[in-house]
Amino acid sequence: MNDDLRERVEREAEKHALLNAVKHESDADVGAIMGPLMGENPDFRPHGDEIPGVIGGVIARVNDLSYEEKRARLEDLAPEELEEIEAEDEADEHDLPSLPNPEEYDEVRMRCAPNPNGPWHVGHARMPAVIGSYRERYDGWFCVRFDDTDPETKRPDLEAYDAILEDLEYLGFEPDDVYRASDRLETYYDHARELIEMGGAYTCDLPGEEFSELKNAGEPSPNRDKDPETVLSEFEAMIDGEYESGEMVLRVKTDIEHKNPALRDWVAFRMIDTPHPREEASEYRCWPMLDFQSGIDDHLLGITHIIRGIDLQDSAKRQGFVYDYFGWEYPEVVHWGHVQVDAYDVKMSTSTISELIAEGELDGWDDPRAPTLKSLRRRGIRGEAIVESMIGLGTSSSDVDLAMSAVYANNRDLIDDETDRRFLVRDGNQLPLGGSPPEEANPPVHPDYEDRGVREIPVGDSVLLEPEDVPDREERVWLKGLGCFQYTRDVLQYTGEEIDVVREGDVDVVHWVPARESVPVQMRTMDGDVTGRAEPGVADLEADELVQFVRVGFARIDRPVDEADGETVAYYTHS
Repeated sequence: MNDDLRERVEREAEKHALLNAVKHESDADVGAIMGPLMGENPDFRPHGDEIPGVIGGVIARVNDLSYEEKRARLEDLAPEELEEIEAEDEADEHDLPSLPNPEEYDEVRMRCAPNPNGPWHVGHARMPAVIGSYRERYDGWFCVRFDDTDPETKRPDLEAYDAILEDLEYLGFEPDDVYRASDRLETYYDHARELIEMGGAYTCDLPGEEFSELKNAGEPSPNRDKDPETVLSEFEAMIDGEYESGEMVLRVKTDIEHKNPALRDWVAFRMIDTPHPREEASEYRCWPMLDFQSGIDDHLLGITHIIRGIDLQDSAKRQGFVYDYFGWEYPEVVHWGHVQVDAYDVKMSTSTISELIAEGELDGWDDPRAPTLKSLRRRGIRGEAIVESMIGLGTSSSDVDLAMSAVYANNRDLIDDETDRRFLVRDGNQLPLGGSPPEEANPPVHPDYEDRGVREIPVGDSVLLEPEDVPDREERVWLKGLGCFQYTRDVLQYTGEEIDVVREGDVDVVHWVPARESVPVQMRTMDGDVTGRAEPGVADLEADELVQFVRVGFARIDRPVDEADGETVAYYTHS
């Protein structure tokens, strides 16, 4: 790379670093600026391997500036881009589209209907985020209804009921009521009896494959014309547990020649031999299918608006037959596409996560590698950041992608101002000091808030630097909060030079910790555990405190310093 190109790279890198830092009111991040930098400057791409080394020092110098200094410098370099950032800050946040026909109802009533087979993964947060936001918008009502009427295939986890309510609280919502479908079996039975008496349902003992052949041919089951008295008698026998699994079902009588075979005489109740894990429901053997149970509950609970996946369009059509029999009005429905979440190697599936935990591949639902809300919470990510990101996806019927970087950006906006700074060095190289440096370093607690004071870091006779920060022979380096040093004869010699050497672009700025007084830290990340040593003040932090390890990222203190091993355990939040 020639000198002219290097100068251009540094100039453009400074602009993008300032844009990144000012927009998020935090330190600039190399990863975050590489994309825009290369996108705007295609001629940089052939030098992609060299670029990070060139811009590292530029970013360090930018990060050493206060927020006001960064903003002033950006105003000099790129005033139009600064105006765009400020305009974005003033614009209204993304708003969800209006619900269909809300004015036709006395109260907008919605439901969140989870299957309690485990705590929520990240994708599950979309439903409560959107429903909770609509409730606030329309001054409405929403409930959590645990759809737990499948004790076999999607077997409920007894701990999941409370875990899901905790996840909901973490997101910032409290339901107006909570129901368990497994408590409401008698209600479903009563409505099934009414449907039978109307001639709208029949018991059927055909094997599933045999019925499917008839259904696909548009031909009725021979059971279809049973009189209601016989059907009712056999249904009572189902309730009494007189049939084995697969021996008898109750079908809703629809249109056996309907153009969509999936809607033809669908199953409303079936027999399940596996007892429900909840003691209160363990004696039941006749269980409703979700379409029947949910349809009945939506009416009885006065639900006015349903949001469900585009893949469940047939559910509304199946339930429509039941609503027609009873003369009910079907709720408004919004169908949306699936949400895909990046950044995880683990599949976004409750059953998959559960299996990995059982096999010991994950430490639990809050393992940092697990794509779960419990994991995000333990990492120190605010529920509000997740909600904002989910609302930003809208309610499109197309599949949408959620970039975790959007969640991190939202979270950074929420926590940056209140989070104190500390130094953490990973896999540090120990270097002796010479030249009589200050005995104590006093970097700011927060670079943008002088009133918070400074940290008191004893310097000692040697420091730890991250391997990539060790300068070449005879090069100078600025230890943040301490001063300028020159690496001579394997010793960092204090030069006493002023900060101008950094501003002039001649000296890189790095973080450090005293070798002797630093405290060991184990940091749990999505990519595995990282060990390091932090400045002494980290030993005084308490559980749940957030900290920004300078040039490393935010972290939540999970276990304060342990008296046995002197180690602090932190969970990495994000950059």
